[in-house]
Amino acid sequence: MARKSLIARQTKRENLVKRYEQKRRELKQKGDYEALQKLPRNSSRTRLHNRCNVTGRARSYYRKFGVSRLVFRELALQGKIPGIIKSSW
Repeated sequence: MARKSLIARQTKRENLVKRYEQKRRELKQKGDYEALQKLPRNSSRTRLHNRCNVTGRARSYYRKFGVSRLVFRELALQGKIPGIIKSSW
């Protein structure tokens, strides 16, 4: 489980990105880079990082399923992800 502060920080960034999305788009189209620099740093979409929906883990995130590899394995073994079975040969 990721620290609560990291998850909260990521949530705060997501809210900032949503709030400034339209303004950033307009400033980029105008080419007003000085005004873009005055916006908050965390309002940039590139500062977001994908996190596991269950544990909040930042690394080894599977975008298709929205979880980390560890949670994915647990859910797959429990049969909670449709179409995923353990390979054996």
